[in-house]
Amino acid sequence: MQKLEIEHLTKHYWLERYDREVLALSDVSISVADGEFMAIVGPSGCGKTSLLNIVAGLLPYEQGVVRIDGKRVDGPGVDRAVVFQHASLLPWRTILGNIRYGMEMQRRFDEPAMRERVDYFLKLVGLAGFGNHYPSELSGGMQQRANLARALAADPTVLLMDEPFAALDAQTREFMQAELLKIWAKARKTVLFITHQINEAVYLADRVAVMSARPGRVKQVFHVPFSRPRTLHLKRDPRFLELEDAIWRLIEEEAGEIGMVLAPDDTPEKPPLLPARDFDRIG
Repeated sequence: MQKLEIEHLTKHYWLERYDREVLALSDVSISVADGEFMAIVGPSGCGKTSLLNIVAGLLPYEQGVVRIDGKRVDGPGVDRAVVFQHASLLPWRTILGNIRYGMEMQRRFDEPAMRERVDYFLKLVGLAGFGNHYPSELSGGMQQRANLARALAADPTVLLMDEPFAALDAQTREFMQAELLKIWAKARKTVLFITHQINEAVYLADRVAVMSARPGRVKQVFHVPFSRPRTLHLKRDPRFLELEDAIWRLIEEEAGEIGMVLAPDDTPEKPPLLPARDFDRIG
């Protein structure tokens, strides 16, 4: 069964400075099966985050359709939860209070159910005993564990993760990848995971979709052939390195498009190129 379906999705942005429209995503089609871990990679600015925000219901789109369990996505919903790059925890709430927050907003769970779920997910992410601590008292990795627990406690159908480990140091990031796989194996949610790190995508995902330079399109989808459970030793496997290299080669093919973007109506008589800095907010 396909849990998440993205069909022929198109997204434009209007740039007031240049008084013109820019095509960010063009005819994007991806499907994610129930319980599948799908990673999205591509060159910077290709629209990965825009795509995730559309699925989250935070951005409108002009053409195509996004469905979850066959129902069209037209805005935020309780069937989705987002784990952002930064933990985005409420500093005045304890970790326990932060994990409760999503459930309180949804009003789907009674008090005993919320207490039970908080306890369960605190243990699941390895934070048992830290429920009464405040975010400032935890390391970056522990804060992201709490962020993940908050998302899972709300019981989403689809978990959306936008570079959740990007702000962590290299060693913590490696450990968090391994921990995420353990947590996902127990929670078994459908995951759409955005990352710039190719080896992170290959290590975590069942499939990896490679997007082109702007306008973002799905260039190729790779099946990841490695069985689960996986350990960090997998990253030294020659087959792993071969797959990582194949994905890198595809992204390198797009390198000529990175840095400058041709607007749709440009002609030699007009300023033909727009600096990439003006598109930083897009992707």
